[in-house]
Amino acid sequence: MAFQEAKERFRGSITPVITPFHEDERIDFDKFKELINWQIESGSHGISVTGTSGEPSSMSIEERLQVMETACKTVNGRVPFIPGTGSTNHQETLRMTKAAQEMGADGAMVIVPYYNKPNQHALYKHFKAIADSVDIPIILYNIPGRTAVNLEAVTIARLAEDCPNIIGVKESNKDFEHVNKVLLMCGRDFNLYSGIEVLCYPMLAIGGAGHISATANVAPREVAEVYNRWAVGDVKGAQDLHYELMKLNDVLFRDTNPAPVKAALGMMGKVKPILRKPLDVPSPEIQAEIRDVLLDYQLITEDVQA
Repeated sequence: MAFQEAKERFRGSITPVITPFHEDERIDFDKFKELINWQIESGSHGISVTGTSGEPSSMSIEERLQVMETACKTVNGRVPFIPGTGSTNHQETLRMTKAAQEMGADGAMVIVPYYNKPNQHALYKHFKAIADSVDIPIILYNIPGRTAVNLEAVTIARLAEDCPNIIGVKESNKDFEHVNKVLLMCGRDFNLYSGIEVLCYPMLAIGGAGHISATANVAPREVAEVYNRWAVGDVKGAQDLHYELMKLNDVLFRDTNPAPVKAALGMMGKVKPILRKPLDVPSPEIQAEIRDVLLDYQLITEDVQA
């Protein structure tokens, strides 16, 4: 029953919040808490951290746990908190997922291990072991462009059948046939989330539960409103906003996420636009494009420079 209730609660725009850094690349926890509060005040339906947008592979396990703990306390039950706990290392993933449960997270999002390229049976064993180790809802995270392997629909369906706490999947997969098959094979009560900005609205149209969109870091109210309009049956309103956001979505992925997002937030005065090496801010040309788009969306004023 608890997992069924989570399927209902974990809906809408769940923002994958970036990790702000000081100039010496230490984590800026004060700015981090401000970002989370701004997200919730702006109408985001949930908070996730230490996912792709949070630069988890550039942090130590201890730092990731600190970020998760800080976020959990800051959210304080106001919206669902679902941190990313996955890693390329199975034991590290177990440790962080168990820690998420112990600190009071509402669930955990677990990415397909990157770089290793496990086969489908190996992925099944990995995720089943993670799900069996905790008693909180698990959202799988499929992002083949980053992991070099696709979590196939048949594997997702097998996991959903065998693990009651695996309640959904974040799909950063451009193959729309694949995501349709996920709902067909897993059942339409399985929570499907878009991790690709241009597919946030289309996934709602096929029965998706919401989206986990990096763009929400910059425009939380608008990204949440796409879901809000859809949920009350305002199909045209949701479509209109979907197309209105396309220009912003496009420019925020002109370089590797979260570099453009951090550049945008820097121009908006939310954070210092600093990424940990080996990532860095976008080129001056891309930053100029970002500035122009932010001006178009009235997210900054003319006096702000790229």
